[in-house]
Amino acid sequence: MALRINDRLPNNDAEFYRVLTDSIFAGLRVAMPGIIESFSAETQTVTVRPAIREQIVDPDTLQPSWVDIPVLLDVPVVLPRAGGFAITPPIKPGDECLVVFADRCIDAWYSLGDVQNQMELRKHDLSDGFAIVGVSSQPRVLSNYSPDSMQLRTEDGATAITVKPGEIDISATIVRINGVNFSTHVHSDPQGGVTGGPQ
Repeated sequence: MALRINDRLPNNDAEFYRVLTDSIFAGLRVAMPGIIESFSAETQTVTVRPAIREQIVDPDTLQPSWVDIPVLLDVPVVLPRAGGFAITPPIKPGDECLVVFADRCIDAWYSLGDVQNQMELRKHDLSDGFAIVGVSSQPRVLSNYSPDSMQLRTEDGATAITVKPGEIDISATIVRINGVNFSTHVHSDPQGGVTGGPQ
């Protein structure tokens, strides 16, 4: 008769399994919010300060304390990009993001692209994060979010391109088309004068 896992382990009470589970999960990284400290437009990577502290227990005193997770360096940024097109927001220090951690070491893939062998056998490590920009905490949610249109907008909503079925609206102080200021653009008219600007 096959032995169950409980029969094979020296201690099968609930506390043993809780400690075992905590030990496994302690080194397992999945995702966490972060705050961007710097951005490189050249490499499209960020330096990220994790926005959640970890609780550790002193092995001698058994007293818990909260500690900062180390700053994450050279984290690739996830941007909306496909089919030869990309959306590239001007990422700034203080922006919030979500860092997700790869199952395996990404170093070789990140350096060379395509399919690669792992350079190291680490798993769910702080070194293998991707920063998804656009995540926000409640104090930073967008005001006047449009529930019935798609927008490309500034956070304050003062400048926006709004797309609805059959309609595109542009809200801006200056609108340039091919470098020409559309807001003040005029044409010569046949009588030798000039037309008025756009109404």
